[in-house]
Amino acid sequence: MRELIVREFITLDGVIESPETWQFPYLSEDVAEQIQKDVHSAESMLLGRATYEIFAASWPLRTRNEFGVADKLNSEPKYIVTSSLDTVMWNNSRLIKGNIEMEIRKLKQQPGGAIQIVGSAMLVQTLMNICLIDELQLMVHPVVVGHGKRLFDDGITSSGLNLIEAKTFSSGVVLLRYKLEAARTTV
Repeated sequence: MRELIVREFITLDGVIESPETWQFPYLSEDVAEQIQKDVHSAESMLLGRATYEIFAASWPLRTRNEFGVADKLNSEPKYIVTSSLDTVMWNNSRLIKGNIEMEIRKLKQQPGGAIQIVGSAMLVQTLMNICLIDELQLMVHPVVVGHGKRLFDDGITSSGLNLIEAKTFSSGVVLLRYKLEAARTTV
């Protein structure tokens, strides 16, 4: 069964919105290497509509292969969870509409490697609440921004987490990897 892995840049106060405004001062060489490794370890990407629209407006236009990931992101299969879009233009993108739980369960049971989710806070919360996420990988940045979309907002169901890795980078960023207890026993 394919694993569903959430990968987020996150501030100390839990914000994931607009990482371009706070993440770059902490983008050390070792952080960039980790990002490259993570992106290349997944076979496909699952995105919510808003994150898809941001990525689709940016990544296809990149002329240099930023951190070695532009070609990968542009070529890999992308699954977009939406109730409002009828078409998607980014290469290798497919819409997921209707019964999200059933569609994601089917996707996880197909042959293949890991599926990563980036951004997409509402989608992450929905999938956590129905126990479909296998792993959280949080790159915690040593900054407090005080406002913005938080990864864990009101309405998230309590989930048990098992720490499987904690790694500190030269810039003070800490990678925390957790397995979700409910995903292991439910899916």
